[in-house]
Order: sequence, then structure tokens, then C-alpha cells
Amino acid sequence: MTAPDMTGAERADDAKGRAGAQAPLVVTPTDDALTRRYADFATLGESLDYAAQGKRGLNFHDARGTLIRAYPFSEMRADALGHARRLIAAGIRPGDRVALVAETGTDFAALFFGAVYAGAWPVPLPLPTSFAGKDSYIGQLEVQLGSSDPALFLYPAELAGMAAAAATACGLTGEDWETFAARPAPPATLPTASPDDIAYLQYSSGSTRFPHGVAVTHHALLANLAAHSHGMDVRDGDRCVSWLPWYHDMGLVGCFLSLVANQVSGDYLKTEDFARRPLAWLDLISRNPGQTLSYSPTFGYDICARRMSSQTRAADRFDLSRWRLAGNGADMIRPDVMQAFVDAFADAGFDAHAFTPSYGLAEATLAVSIMPPGEGIVVELVEETELSGGGVAAKDRPQRYRAVVNCGKPVRGMEIEIREEDGQPLPDRAIGKVWCRGTSVMEGYFRDPEATAACMADGWLDTGDMGYLSDGYIYIVGRAKDMIIVNGKNHWPQDIEWAVEQLPGFKAGDIAAFAITTPGGEETPAVLVQCRTSDLAERARLREEIRERVRAITGMNCVIELVPPRTLPRTSSGKLSRAKARNLYLSGEIQPYNIAA
Repeated sequence: MTAPDMTGAERADDAKGRAGAQAPLVVTPTDDALTRRYADFATLGESLDYAAQGKRGLNFHDARGTLIRAYPFSEMRADALGHARRLIAAGIRPGDRVALVAETGTDFAALFFGAVYAGAWPVPLPLPTSFAGKDSYIGQLEVQLGSSDPALFLYPAELAGMAAAAATACGLTGEDWETFAARPAPPATLPTASPDDIAYLQYSSGSTRFPHGVAVTHHALLANLAAHSHGMDVRDGDRCVSWLPWYHDMGLVGCFLSLVANQVSGDYLKTEDFARRPLAWLDLISRNPGQTLSYSPTFGYDICARRMSSQTRAADRFDLSRWRLAGNGADMIRPDVMQAFVDAFADAGFDAHAFTPSYGLAEATLAVSIMPPGEGIVVELVEETELSGGGVAAKDRPQRYRAVVNCGKPVRGMEIEIREEDGQPLPDRAIGKVWCRGTSVMEGYFRDPEATAACMADGWLDTGDMGYLSDGYIYIVGRAKDMIIVNGKNHWPQDIEWAVEQLPGFKAGDIAAFAITTPGGEETPAVLVQCRTSDLAERARLREEIRERVRAITGMNCVIELVPPRTLPRTSSGKLSRAKARNLYLSGEIQPYNIAA
């Protein structure tokens, strides 16, 4: 770690080490003498106050899994209190938003809790991705900054160019972490938070144009974190390993805040390091001095299984025998991928019963259901036409079945109902819309009463997902809403449609984007575009232009289909019906042009 990458506290530690014999880096302990409390705190700040009395903490590793920084909770608290005083000195008041680029490391961790201690709402914002361009990232920051309306925007120095451009466009004050950490931290009286105060603001999708900020209270957060520890049976000897990004609810809540509130030591790889060297995740688990808790979307398991050479024995490199809970979440769970992972790593000691499917969303803070530990992957086969909520199979097509994974039982304090479109509850094994209610369900979207009213009713949240209950377990079969989830990241179809609308000759209503499931069980976006030209060469050119445009703006490869004018269905009010377009496309009633004809 270079000096510019360090917080003030880290530079002080570095100076001390250079002054004398520097001790080798050692991870924070898995266990210590502090009596564990399971998120039974009134506020998030109170949970860090308690965790800091022990020796556990967070540990950051490089791309090869080598420890580069051990960060005890006690040190994180000291740094956070310093940042809280700096924020107050800068004029930050309770209820102000402080936007933070959520890079995995000590700076974000301390600044996040510094904002909490100052009574402000930290707002984690995404890092740039390798496939999206500079302008796309700046645009995404601009929209989320505009939505959250922060009083201050802080970011890593290496992103100063893009972050400062977004801040300037929004008329905000922006500053890199190092500059902010060098500010004085004069004594200040910290505000006293109450359980009903907002703890942070979480953006629920990766949208660049339609942000939904979920306002999470201390009470809702801690209720969900207590439900995590109960549902996962967190115990002495457990330790978390994670590469999940901290701007996503599963990474932020499940693999960062939960560790503080339940006093669990954690070991981290940066997400970009996992993307380059995915097997470093398993190396870190193998060296983990405890029983491992680690979560991933399906694609994380998939990429690891694919990276293992058929000529190499996993046991020669890995020891996964202590991996007690291998969580699955954030996208549709594919049993074929889970089996491939077992096949690849069973000889390294991985136990298939460690798989722990779960279901959740930011609007419920995180967890809605968790499979009881040790029950593993349980699958049922469902006829495909039932999954879309009314699709009719073409007569000349045989019945097709899809494997649906059991996502467990509602976490403590959560209720789940399956309902008809009109809101009437459905019995066991009937597919319908998934609703949930509980102490950790949001009160609403930030400054968006219309969007809140569209998904909330009498304390119940319409998750926008389709599923069914069976003997108290929830099976998620797909989405009723239009959200597209690829590799654990949410995408609004409107973003894809808007990208195509920017091309000459297309307008709103000409494009419908939705998710489809490939024969291999993967979810991928499909885009139907009404095309008015009859020239075959021009159609082929347009399709490639559309494909490249969508990839440039969203970073996704999509199935692009050109269809005749006036093909896309409308609702009674004249709006585009993506759900109906998807059903008609899958049933064969919408026939795309044959470009090769």
C-alpha cells in the first residue's frame, strides 16, 4: 500500500513501523474474549462502539490474497470518530447526505461510520466497471448524486477526474479521501441517534436514469442484521470472506455491516481483483483461520468452476473443508452451476450441504429468506409456461420444465405472502407475486412518494418477484416487474430502451427490453426493436449498431431482434407492455425478421 492510499491513521501506523522493527502483518482474530451480541443494539454507531471493545476486525488482501492491512474495529471506530468531527466542522448536519464511492477498504469503512456518528446519511455509490466507459460512469454518478442531493461527495484520489466532473455537473462539493483526511478534526459534540433515524441511503438498482434510494433506519437495519445471525446460525469460530462490492446491498449489509453488528472478523478481496483472479477467493477461504461464511451470486461459483482445469486436482491447491456456509443470492440460483462447483471442488473438501440459498432485496434492507444451514440446494421442476404468469405455449412446442431452487424460510421478523394481481392471497404451491412485511422493510424511497405508493400497501412490500410457498419455504421463479438482473447486477429495461432511442430513426415505444432464460439456464436481456426498413443489409447493419450501442451504455451483451412495425403490445392506456411482449416472443407469436433471409 502506498502512502497516498493510506488514511491519516494508516500513515501514522506506517511511520511508527518505520521507526522501529516492523512486526509482520497478522489478521484480526476469529475469536476473542468479548461476549458476542447478535445485533441487539439501538443504533449502528452503538454496534461499532461495542465491537471496538474486542480484537476482531476487517482484513484487506491484494489480488493474490496476501494480507495488506488488518483493521481492528477499535481502530476503525477511532478513525470514524475523527471523520465525524471533520464532517461536523465542514458544516454537515444530522440528516445531510454524504456520498461516498464504495471502494472496498479502510477509507470507505471509516468514512461510512464517520457519517453515521455525525448523524448524516452515508450514500454508497458504485465504482466504475471495466466494460462501461468514462462517460457512462460519470452519468451514473450524476443521476445518483442528483437523486440523493448530498452536502458532500468524497471519493478515492484515483477517481478524482471522473468524480469531480460528476460533482461539478451537479453543483456539489467534492473532495478526495486523502485531502479530506488531512483536514483538522476539532472537538465536537456528536448528535445522539435514535432507532427511527435514517442510518444510510441505499440505491436499489444499477440504473443510470431511474434511481431508487432506499432510506434504511437504524431499527430496520439492526433487525435485519439480527435476522442474519439467527438464520445463518452465526457462532464462535465463524469468519467471513468476501469479494462483493460495498455499493450492493449484499456486500454492504451482509458482508460489512453485519460483521460489525455481530462482531465477526472478515477478510476481503476487492471486486476487481476477484474479476481478474477469481480463484484467489478460494485461496483466501483455504487459508481462513476459522469456519468460513461467504456469499456470492451464481456467477461467482460459475466462474470458479470454469477456471479449474480438468487436468488439475482442486485438492492440490485448496482446502475448502471449513467452508461452513456458502451463500447464494442476488440473482436466480442455477442448480446446474452449483453442481458443477461441487464436481470441481469436492475433492478439496467442499461439502454441497454448505450451499445456503437465500432471497432478499434492498427494499427489505437485505434478507427476506434464508435456507436453514445444512439443508443445501433443494430443487423442484416447474412447467415453463406457469413461470411467466399467464404465458401460453405454442401448440407445436413440447412442454418444458425449469428447475426452481428453494430459497429457504422467512428470516426472523419477516412474513411472506403470495398474491394474485388483484392482491388476493394464494394458497401453497400457487405461483403469484411475492409480498413481504417485517421490521426491516423500508418505509419508502427517498423523496419519491409515487414510486413508494406503487410498491407499498399497509406495510406490505410488493417485491416485484414471482414465486410460490410450499410448507413454509419460498421458491422464487422469476420477476413480475421489469427489472433485469445479470451477474447479480440490476438493470432497468428503460436504460436499454433509452440507449436504442438515441440512434437515428428510433423513438420511444419502438423498443422493448426484458429478461429471458437461455436453454443453459442463464438470464440474459433480449431487446425487440420495431424496424421499418425492408433492406436486408440495412437490417443487419442496424442490429449490429443497436448491439454495440447497448453494450457501450450498459456494458451488457443482449439478444437483439428486429420485428415489424406495430408489433409490440400496449396496455389499455397505450403504454408499452414488456411482460406481454416477453410472453408473445417466448411463445413464438412475435416473429422477428430473419436477417439472413
